[in-house]
Amino acid sequence: MSGFYVEHPGMHSLIEDAGRIGKANLGLTTGGPADRMAFYWGNRLLENPRGCAAVEITYGGVKLHSSCQTNIAITGAAVETKINGEVVGNWQSHPVNKGDCIEIGFSRNGIKAYLSVKGGFAIKEQFGSCATVVREKIGGLHGKALQKGDFLPVVSSICTYRNTLPEEAIPHYSDSLTLRLITGYQYSQFSPQQRQRFFSSEYQVSSQWDRMGYRLQGPAIKFPQQAMLSEGIAFGAVQIPADGQPIVLLNDRQTIGGYPKIGSVFSLDAYQLSQCQQGAKVRFEPINIENAHNELYLAQSRFRQVEFIKTAVA
Repeated sequence: MSGFYVEHPGMHSLIEDAGRIGKANLGLTTGGPADRMAFYWGNRLLENPRGCAAVEITYGGVKLHSSCQTNIAITGAAVETKINGEVVGNWQSHPVNKGDCIEIGFSRNGIKAYLSVKGGFAIKEQFGSCATVVREKIGGLHGKALQKGDFLPVVSSICTYRNTLPEEAIPHYSDSLTLRLITGYQYSQFSPQQRQRFFSSEYQVSSQWDRMGYRLQGPAIKFPQQAMLSEGIAFGAVQIPADGQPIVLLNDRQTIGGYPKIGSVFSLDAYQLSQCQQGAKVRFEPINIENAHNELYLAQSRFRQVEFIKTAVA
């Protein structure tokens, strides 16, 4: 099988598909792309099923060599992409030939870029997914981030057209976010003063952030001392640990936990948070479940309706 040889793996590059769904009862977390929308755009640009495996690249610094004829697309964080030394645009598909060199520079805005390939990377699944979760040593190539010398197999095929996402549809990433929060059943157990403090305060992303979750720093939130049972943890759940500093839990979160939770961040906003690093400013505002459903439906509808700029491949 043909594919890509890894010369420089970058700081932390992972094979990710749509994630390991429905395996929490086995103690396996979901995994999957941290910025799911950028991941979906990459596959759509290549006319793939939207869950096809891609490489999630944190901070950039990747260099690959192709042994096949195929097409690729780079989405997500703003990185400089070169094919054989020539700068090419992101958010569009590109033909790649045998012997080509692909270089992905370091990110200038956002931190997670996605390298998608026509047909997806052909990585063996474990428990129904090839998503890499390093903590669990599962998925990807031996449960690890990409290493120098790795080989990424693909089923060689090509696109008839070069697809380009219109400029007005390209997401923009910010280091100052307002995260919409769906309050949970434990919300009423926080005092009115603590709820107001939470929604009126500004927090910063601390040095403790990764695919498991983002620990924030700011005004501490108090919760009445009481014993709590461990229970399943939803994507985007906001835990309030003993020091009162909120933690937003993401793809590689633990499957159960016993800290009180004030609610869950709306999924589309959690994807934006995953593009932030230490020092980013975060605020919260409430959104009810009905409006969150409407916003998600509208976003999915806009995603499907955007028409690409098509150019015949020479």
